[in-house]
Amino acid sequence: MRDPLADDRRLDDILSDGLAEALEDWASRTPKLVHEADTALHFDPASAAIKLAQGGVGEQYLVYERAGTWYFAAGPAAEVSVSSDTLHLRVGQWHRSIPVDDPVEAVATALASVHRHGPSRCYGWASFELAFLLYEDRPGAGSDTLIHLMLPEVEVQLDGNAARTRTSIPGMITRITALLRTEPDTSDAISISLEEPDFANYQKKVSMAIAKIKSRALDKVVLSRVVPLPAEPKIDLPQTYLSGRRANTPARSFLIDVGGWKATGFSPETIVEVDPTGRVRTQPLAGTRALHHHRETDSRLRSELLSDAKEVHEHAISVRLALDETRSVSIPGSVAVTEFMDVEERGSVQHIASRVTGQLQENMSSWSAFAALFPAVTVTGVPKGAALRVIRELEGEERGLYGGAVLLADTQGQLDAALTLRTVFQRDGRSWLRAGAGVMGESTPEREWEETCEKLRSIAPYLRGLRM
Repeated sequence: MRDPLADDRRLDDILSDGLAEALEDWASRTPKLVHEADTALHFDPASAAIKLAQGGVGEQYLVYERAGTWYFAAGPAAEVSVSSDTLHLRVGQWHRSIPVDDPVEAVATALASVHRHGPSRCYGWASFELAFLLYEDRPGAGSDTLIHLMLPEVEVQLDGNAARTRTSIPGMITRITALLRTEPDTSDAISISLEEPDFANYQKKVSMAIAKIKSRALDKVVLSRVVPLPAEPKIDLPQTYLSGRRANTPARSFLIDVGGWKATGFSPETIVEVDPTGRVRTQPLAGTRALHHHRETDSRLRSELLSDAKEVHEHAISVRLALDETRSVSIPGSVAVTEFMDVEERGSVQHIASRVTGQLQENMSSWSAFAALFPAVTVTGVPKGAALRVIRELEGEERGLYGGAVLLADTQGQLDAALTLRTVFQRDGRSWLRAGAGVMGESTPEREWEETCEKLRSIAPYLRGLRM
């Protein structure tokens, strides 16, 4: 794969008047992580990452777990964000806002400008409302920021028994080393119980969706519902992360306080992964049964799942769409289904899982793959455009980070985007959970309600609050 992010000719071809100057100014001001050190870990990486999150390092932070490695990033050293038509760049008190036509391409271009000064990683999120811009050419209501990325001033990679710290701040390594000497304090955490809202409203919406599917307006739609959390006690996200991570087996996990969103979650799947060679991977999970961690019961439910015509049909059409989307950015002939109809255990549920891979085309970037596969078919439906219209009509409120992405990317073309499900959210003084179910023509409102309850059990029992 040609490295499109490092190709100056590509930048020169696509930059509009004024954008090139602003990007170069922003990139040149972005501090580099020039101080490095390795530190021994005396407890597990997840606890170490949470200790750093509790330690007040930086105004914003993000913890991201991928394949047994935890990343802690704090800062920001610099920020890049996009709305539907504007790119926002910030370093300290310096900031610029530039009109753009394609927000995802603008993010890729901004990261390319940083790469000209040396490789860097960034961390952040994408709102579900980006989907409406990609498919309807207009963002969802209330979606001022669609993507927000932070280039950190402190980055700690925690793997096995060691932590590698990189920072732009003199003296920060000493502070990080001191924080990593003791485990996080969980003594003040208290459990939080939930009262489920009346199920009639959600089941009514599922019935309406079934009617639309039977009228052939679409094949599948994922409808979600919100579970508000009490204002007191306030949710302690770091302690909720530790409690929930010990009980879950996620594809990715995260804890964020970036760009106005606070959240922690245990993602069951990735939207897209792009490695340094340009290999694209996506893992659609569709089809669900409860997981009780009792061998005989779980085996029976697994067999039931794999023989349920509705669940198998739902999974098959999701894989078909993932194939089509991956083909749109991949070299012809390179796309394959490398895993099909496996069952993955994710906390309180088990899902039918498949994996689709492809090789990125020479003229595409990792962000091209992200735009092709976002939002995940497993939080929208088939076809996506029709499903988005039904979601807008029946849910009646923006999803925000739910169904969007928490992600890690670098300026050399790698990208790893976790689907934000099984997550507790905080914003504007509110805390809530959210869960959805895939509605098909064969669905029943009662079963789809129960599926949302099964998914909520991956996070709800592990909520922890601050003792008052």
